[in-house]
Amino acid sequence: MSWLLLNSAGPHGAAGSPLSAPMQIILLLTLLTLLPAIIMSATPFLRISIVLHFLRQALGTQTAPSNQVLIGIALFLTMLIMQPVATEMYEKGWAPVEAGQTTWQNGLDEAAKPLRTFLLRFTREKDIALFVELTKQPKPRTPADLNLTILIPAYILSELKAGFQIGAVLYLPFLVIDIVVASVTLSIGMIQLPPVMISAPFKILLFVLVDGWNLVIGSLMKGLLQT
Repeated sequence: MSWLLLNSAGPHGAAGSPLSAPMQIILLLTLLTLLPAIIMSATPFLRISIVLHFLRQALGTQTAPSNQVLIGIALFLTMLIMQPVATEMYEKGWAPVEAGQTTWQNGLDEAAKPLRTFLLRFTREKDIALFVELTKQPKPRTPADLNLTILIPAYILSELKAGFQIGAVLYLPFLVIDIVVASVTLSIGMIQLPPVMISAPFKILLFVLVDGWNLVIGSLMKGLLQT
């Protein structure tokens, strides 16, 4: 917090700083309050967490890995993906405001540009058109004219669709194992033992043999970094 106070001298801040220390603290606390919602909805955290949840359900391991582990994996992968975007937002937005080179309004506009570019890479035109229609706003002439209040909800819908699509594909091979095991157990009359208990070791063994974690995480990261 000391770097905030160094930029102020008196009640209205230093001569080169457009924001006083109290205003900077208020903005910082506001951002910290909104940070969890921003991370969960406006970053790849949404897609990654959905895919990992589907994967755990498909394996049938119930609580292994635990929710905390899955959230931790999703969070660190999100940080890796969003680091270049966050750095660009800081350099174009906050750094000039901190140096007194521009106003905070212009700083926010400049900081939003890298985020808008990132979100547009993964947002479907159909979802954007939906929210433009719902808000009854004029159609933007270029993608750069899109408001974040429209782009972020559209991005959420697109990521939900992508996450569920990937999750469904992950489910298929494990579903085949469940069907085969259920058919075999019923044919030999093993109705006392649930088929899920028998198929779980086979699904875990298959996942380990194909190095499933490497494949799943690698495919997710390549899709998010190279798109």
